[in-house]
Amino acid sequence: MERIKVGVLGATGMVGQNYLRLLENHPWFEVAYVAASPRSAGKTYAEAVEGRWVLEEPMPEAVKKLIVGDANIIDSARGKCEMVFSAIEADKDTIRRLEEEYAKADFPVVSNNSAHRFTPDVPMIIPEVNWEHAKVIEAQRKQRGWSKGLIAVKPNCSVQSYVTPLHALQQAGYPIAEAIISTMQAVSGAGFPGVASLKIIDNVIPYIGGEEEKSEKEPLKIFGKVADGKIVSSDSMKISAHCNRVPVIDGHMACVSIKFAGKAPSVKDVVGIWKDYTSEPQKLKLPFAPVPAIIVREEQDRPQTRWDRDACRGMGVSVGRVRPCNVFDIRFVGLSHNTVRGAAGGAILMAELLKAQGYF
Repeated sequence: MERIKVGVLGATGMVGQNYLRLLENHPWFEVAYVAASPRSAGKTYAEAVEGRWVLEEPMPEAVKKLIVGDANIIDSARGKCEMVFSAIEADKDTIRRLEEEYAKADFPVVSNNSAHRFTPDVPMIIPEVNWEHAKVIEAQRKQRGWSKGLIAVKPNCSVQSYVTPLHALQQAGYPIAEAIISTMQAVSGAGFPGVASLKIIDNVIPYIGGEEEKSEKEPLKIFGKVADGKIVSSDSMKISAHCNRVPVIDGHMACVSIKFAGKAPSVKDVVGIWKDYTSEPQKLKLPFAPVPAIIVREEQDRPQTRWDRDACRGMGVSVGRVRPCNVFDIRFVGLSHNTVRGAAGGAILMAELLKAQGYF
């Protein structure tokens, strides 16, 4: 198949760089346009990020000579790409406005940003969980007068490690009433240059601004339903979150205790459900879909951040330490790579899903 020409907005930042790294040699998408702030516009990409390339892997050769456009000028993207990934670094109002302007100009927008996560007609998708939420795009286009444009967003990086396992249990007939979640989040989740070294070395910071609210509310939208042209969040589950910044570079871990609304499954049942779980991305054989959808580690001390964050090229969701809970019913540990699964990689998988569903 002929590859779709795509653009990356905010291409010089850490998430933007990850998009370029992950999209190199992608079988469906080809990076043909990069955009950033006015100070980078007009330079080659290599010139714009000189001294600021933060990834261990080298800069892809194919993007070095691309001329950086001004992300604020939508017309700069016309004729160069057919859809855009958004990793714009700006205030939420600016991001919201720009993404809407791109969509109005017929660009499908797949966003890593939080500005539209709670816009009622914008789907916030984990492809293994709520792929059906994409159908709200039809109402989105009709309500906004868009033809080919759309906006779809990925959720916060920290929820990736536990939402799919929770969903799998609910799909198996075990609705969850309550969950207490304690996350241990890597410093790369704060972007570049991230947390000051003197704050995080030899330390754990028990506060990440806005993170607990996201962890408690975003899963409810993901577990919600499409009705009357919008997504209605679920009210069937209560979540209490504690979010901590820990001194690891990549990988977000979550310690989760869950209480079921009815009869609880056994540990053996839970493990079996997760091992057998497969979903739409795996059925469609999307290029970035991890196989298996949930990786069950049965060792006593796994998953571990260093050893498991790169599973399935960083797209894997690993679970382990499944055991009875003395207060609720079941407890477990989840882990995912925050800058791959939780950021650029998760958005690329969502774009693959939307393409497979015929939305662009």
